Amino acid sequence: MPQTFHPRANAFTKLILLGGAALLIVGATALVQLNWSNWSSGEEVFVEQPVEFSHEHHVSGLGIDCRHCHSSVQKSQSAGMPATHTCMSCHSQMWTQSEMLKPVRESYRSGEPIQWNRVYDLPDYVYFSHEAHTNSGVACESCHGRIDQMPLTYQANDLYMQWCLDCHREPEKNIRPAEFVYAFGYEERLDEQGVTEKERLAMGRRLVEQYGIQKGRLTNCSVCHR
Repeated sequence: MPQTFHPRANAFTKLILLGGAALLIVGATALVQLNWSNWSSGEEVFVEQPVEFSHEHHVSGLGIDCRHCHSSVQKSQSAGMPATHTCMSCHSQMWTQSEMLKPVRESYRSGEPIQWNRVYDLPDYVYFSHEAHTNSGVACESCHGRIDQMPLTYQANDLYMQWCLDCHREPEKNIRPAEFVYAFGYEERLDEQGVTEKERLAMGRRLVEQYGIQKGRLTNCSVCHR
């Protein structure tokens, strides 16, 4: 009876199986890396806007407080976006013919708000309250990074659940006195004053108690997923 399979058939079969397994492993690894990459999270990726607004210029250069534009940050889930009138309260007097600010002037004349593109966009199943965080000593720069140094705005952190949980489990490492919630460079200020890590943690624990933060509740699923 003639031989059905070529003598090398076993070798070819092993090669195909090993190659398939290798491709599966490489593919799975690539997908995991892609999921944790900036491309997936949006971290440090500039988002194009209808107007090239510079936080660096307005915050560091002009000293404008976050609350001047994001007026609901202390009393609402959303920080809010400034109405065009807020922009024009200054730009009706300066840079009045700037081509870059043409969309602002057109918005003011038409009454149609500027359609800003979201930089921080949480999934619909995640509840986040700016009010709860800012009134509990969580600073703007804790989530938004050194936005006072950003000519163009980008997402400073990956926003993965692990990042949120790290803070919820040990809030004493991140919260600060109320007068520094809207300040930038707080950690650098403590470094200049020679405040040690031990002293910072002790201060953080006092603030946790002062703000009435219930650490055990912070990791309850229902806090963020409602």
